[in-house]
Amino acid sequence: MTNEDFAKKIKDIRDRQNMTIEELAERSGVKLEVLQAMESGEVIPSLTPLTKMARALGVRLGTFLDDTPELGPVVTRNGKTENSLYFSGREDVTNSSNLEFHSLGAGKIDRNIDPFIIDIDYEEGDKELSSHEGEEFIYVLEGEIEVIYGKDSYIIGKGDTIFYDSVVPHHLHASGDDKARILAVLYTPY
Repeated sequence: MTNEDFAKKIKDIRDRQNMTIEELAERSGVKLEVLQAMESGEVIPSLTPLTKMARALGVRLGTFLDDTPELGPVVTRNGKTENSLYFSGREDVTNSSNLEFHSLGAGKIDRNIDPFIIDIDYEEGDKELSSHEGEEFIYVLEGEIEVIYGKDSYIIGKGDTIFYDSVVPHHLHASGDDKARILAVLYTPY
């Protein structure tokens, strides 16, 4: 899925609910200019505004990646999916991405969790913590990540896991200069 496809998906969901972009900004708490830039495909969002938007629209986070609904099980072979999307790890508007999300549940209707394989590139600069309702379970498949959780920091290596309430401000990124790959299972109430 390209950023343009993703932008169209957001606009389509909003339009189906007869919600103006201004109403979505008000209900979600996401700045109008950020929503406009997302819907035009100009910027790459982070998970925080997407989670807020999903909640305001009354949909799951994974709905933004879903294409064809599946009534039965969704099978992904060897971690390869056709539904990839790039997100920024930063809450501000950006044109760069350090997170590539591969949805493992896209198409599964009525799911309560969103499983992803996430490829994480090294990210320079200050790490902006964000929070949203829900929980996150992370299993490191390759490399090493640092998770800043509140005032604490955790180094999580290959084969290690971390499970946390995402209402606490947090940020995860590749530790050091190397890339990392994780399995992330997100629960976000709506």
